[in-house]
Amino acid sequence: MMPPSPTAADHGFPRHLEGRLVTAHAVWDNTRITIDEAGVVSTVEQTPGIGDITWVPGFVDLHNHGGNSGAFPSGTTEDCRRAARYHRTHGTTTLLASLVSATGDELARQAHRLHPLVGEGLIHGIHMEGPFVNPGKCGAQNPAKIMPGNPDVFARVIDASNNTVRSITFAPETDHVDELLQLCANHNIIASLGHTNADYATTSAVITRARELGVTVTATHLFNAMPPIHHREPGAAAACITAARHGQAHLEIIGDGVHLADGTVDMIMAGGNPSAFAITDAMEAAGLADGSYKLGGLDVTVKAAVARLTTTDGSTGSIAGGTTTLLEQFTRFAARHSLPEAVAFTSSNAHAVLGQPTTLQDSTKPEDPTAIVGKPIDLVGIAPNHTIHAVHSAR
Repeated sequence: MMPPSPTAADHGFPRHLEGRLVTAHAVWDNTRITIDEAGVVSTVEQTPGIGDITWVPGFVDLHNHGGNSGAFPSGTTEDCRRAARYHRTHGTTTLLASLVSATGDELARQAHRLHPLVGEGLIHGIHMEGPFVNPGKCGAQNPAKIMPGNPDVFARVIDASNNTVRSITFAPETDHVDELLQLCANHNIIASLGHTNADYATTSAVITRARELGVTVTATHLFNAMPPIHHREPGAAAACITAARHGQAHLEIIGDGVHLADGTVDMIMAGGNPSAFAITDAMEAAGLADGSYKLGGLDVTVKAAVARLTTTDGSTGSIAGGTTTLLEQFTRFAARHSLPEAVAFTSSNAHAVLGQPTTLQDSTKPEDPTAIVGKPIDLVGIAPNHTIHAVHSAR
C-alpha cells in the first residue's frame, strides 16, 4: 500500500503553492498561489524560477466503489471513510461513492451509512449502480440482486440517504423508466444509462425524455456492460455517443488500459471532446496488492492489478471494477495528450456534469490566473516523478 500523501491539514496557513499551474485551457509556469486560513485564494503571482511541482484542479470521480480495503457498497462508515480518504490523498477531491445492485433494505441501509460522509466533505454524494439493470449485462453485479425498475425502492433509498443520491445507473429498457426519470428530476439526480442490451432507438428515446425533464444524462462506463457497436445494430453505445456530440449526454470513460484500450479512449476524446470524462470504477482492492477481495458480496480475484470475478472452472471472470486512481489515469492520458487535455479528462469535464464548473474554468478570462483570487479552490500538486506532492481541498 502506498503511504498517504500530504493534504492541506499537514501545512500551516497562509499556504503558498508554487510551480506550474495547469487548467483545461492554459499552462502558467513559475506561479505562486497564496491560500488563506479560510481556504480562499488571496494572491496569484508569477515569479521566475520557482518550483517544479505541477498544480492541477482536484480530480473528480463520479463512479467509485472504494479502495484501500474500504468498500462503499458494503463497508462500515469507517471503512467508507478510509476508502474516501485514500482517493483524496491521491488527488480526488470530488467523489461519488458507488453502490451495486442489492435489495431495497440493503441499499437503504448503506445509503444511510454513507450520507454523513457528505457532510464531512469526504464524498460529494452517492451513486447507485443498479439494481434496475439488465441481468444479461450484469458484469460484476450480482444477478440475484437485480430487479426491474421500481420507483418505490428508488424513492426509499433517496430518503434513507438524506437526499444525497446524486446519480443512478439503470438500463434504458427497464420498467417504469418515466417514473425513475421523474424522481431524478425531482431530486437533481443524474440518470446514467448502462448495464444494458437496449437498442439505439430505445436508448435515444430515454435520453430525449430525460432532457425534456431537465435531467442530466451520462453513459455508465461506456462500452463496458453494453453491446459493442455494430454497423447495422449501433445500440446503446452509439446512441449515447451521438447524444453526447449534440450536448445531450456525457460519457464515463475508464481510461486505465484494462476496461478500454488507449486507442478507444483517444477516439472518444478526439477533438477535445468536452462530454467525456474519466472515472475509476475503483473497488476495495485499489491501492492494495494482488489477492482475493469482494465486490457487493461477490468474490473477486486481483491479478496483475486487474480485478475479475473469481471462477472455479478456470474460465476468465468478468472484469470486476478498477484498481487505479484518477492520478494514474491523468498520468496515462497526459503521456499521449497535452496537460490541459488531461485536466479536462480527469477534472473539468466531470465538474460540468455536476453543474459545478471549477473555479479555474469558470472565468470569462481563462488566460488570467488571477481570476481565482477570492475563491475557494481544490488543487493537486504532482511531482516530476508523477506522485502526489500535496492535495489542497477547500472543504
